[in-house]
Amino acid sequence: MKKLTTVLIAAGLLASVTACSAQQQLTTAETCDRVSVVVASIPQNPSPTASNRAANAVRPIEPVASTEMKPVVTAIIEYLDEQAKEEPTDAAKKAERETRMQELELAFQEAGAKYGELCRG
Repeated sequence: MKKLTTVLIAAGLLASVTACSAQQQLTTAETCDRVSVVVASIPQNPSPTASNRAANAVRPIEPVASTEMKPVVTAIIEYLDEQAKEEPTDAAKKAERETRMQELELAFQEAGAKYGELCRG
């Protein structure tokens, strides 16, 4: 009887741990709500520290974001991550970073348009 009880308790614990650790994919509306809270806190001219904080606030949303919103969330994180980096002193690296920032800024603007379409439209 003790073995059966132990097995049942172990099975119950395993089932509850599995249920707790499984991440549910959010709907588009839920993803929009979570992203909007973070986006509202991003300053217009953020410092590297502010960009890093904002990226870290968005990061947990990415794995559970809806399929439609995942590219938007990814673009936001990539842009903020790059913005948080220190400005290079080497001229070649500066030019490379400027090019990368232009690409990410374009992707960020497209993500903003998609965000507006999905979340406000």
